[in-house]
Amino acid sequence: MNKTVCELFAGVGGFRLGLNKSSNNWNFVWANQWEPSRKTQHAFDCYINHFGESENHVNQDIATIDKSTIPNHSLLVGGFPCQDYSVARTQAKGIEGIKGVLWWQIRDILESKKPPFVLLENVDRLLKSPAKQRGRDFGVILACFNDLGYSVEWRVINAAEYGFPQRRRRVFIFAFRNDTNFFQHLDENNLKDCIHNKGFFQNEFPIERHFDTKHKPSQIQMNYIDLADISDNFKLDFRNTGTMINGTIYTEETKPTKHTDVSLSSILETNVDEQYYIDNNVEKLKKWKYLKGSKKIERTSKAGHTYTFSEGPLSFPDPIEKPARTMLTSESSINRSSHVVKDPTTNRLRIITPIEAERLNGFDDNWTNTGMTQKFRYFCMGNALVVGLVEKMGKSLSNIFEKEANIEHIENYKPIAYAAITAERK
Repeated sequence: MNKTVCELFAGVGGFRLGLNKSSNNWNFVWANQWEPSRKTQHAFDCYINHFGESENHVNQDIATIDKSTIPNHSLLVGGFPCQDYSVARTQAKGIEGIKGVLWWQIRDILESKKPPFVLLENVDRLLKSPAKQRGRDFGVILACFNDLGYSVEWRVINAAEYGFPQRRRRVFIFAFRNDTNFFQHLDENNLKDCIHNKGFFQNEFPIERHFDTKHKPSQIQMNYIDLADISDNFKLDFRNTGTMINGTIYTEETKPTKHTDVSLSSILETNVDEQYYIDNNVEKLKKWKYLKGSKKIERTSKAGHTYTFSEGPLSFPDPIEKPARTMLTSESSINRSSHVVKDPTTNRLRIITPIEAERLNGFDDNWTNTGMTQKFRYFCMGNALVVGLVEKMGKSLSNIFEKEANIEHIENYKPIAYAAITAERK
């Protein structure tokens, strides 16, 4: 199978860099990056700085693009925002999603281009959203995949648990068309085996062979009338690992096999510029200590209810002998979540540098030094994924592609409607 890739929400190119590090024969035929709130498209500029200008590197709102014009591809990748995925019936009894929710753009591409394989990334709270109907949003996504003739495996992966220097938890979603060889080698009557032995993640991200007895596995059949029905009624406590084949969902809590930690100290620079030190301003240092410390603050809600907001202390400075905490888009600003380290050379307190932020995600040094502001360099890294995780997944993808026929786009591929499958089983 030709290793052609379409990259959505490309950012500064984490998916592309990771796949390229895994193999030099991935062919990116189309990429889209658009930041609606910014006049200057710094992330896109960074992307083309590394991968070149091309008519297929598109800086345009994905919602305005005719999906049929996107080149055929065998793998669709992207890290899409976690939003409200609820749907509703229109007056004409059709189904529509909330405007602006980017999942529906992905779905439209899947319907139009029918790529055999899909690899998506999101924050792990997607599995629990929304709070009032746990699991609904992910249930809607799974239902869409199922209706389009795909099966799915997902895994929440903490990068630090697989040898990377940052505790960054993200859910990765691997979907595959039901006419692929990969689908054929799975046993839909033994979904646990699909996770532990034959699935996508196990080779590069091994897990222990037992499940957490506090959270027993769940297996359910997605019996629903349409997407609006599942949006209104579906609820499931999704665990950190699972699969869906032909509308049957199996999910369990898994634990990674033991790996040696990679410490924050391993990515620190030497001879760091004075601008990154925070101990040269007494007032700012006091603010840092306050933000990092424990506190109890009396607040009043909009309804007039008085309550006590409390939070525990964070280590100050951050321990450099352990993996870093999760990096956020606000990294380097004076706030509770920014990393502060004691420089091992000078023994002075400082924030991490833009290069160190890039290293925490596995990007090459100065990857984002392409004309954007320093603040936005940190912002991009707070949004990015860990490149090394995608590199490992790229190895598994290469093995899968070697065993596939050349079916990357079949014009007449028409999945059996799930309602028909359900009727047959009844």
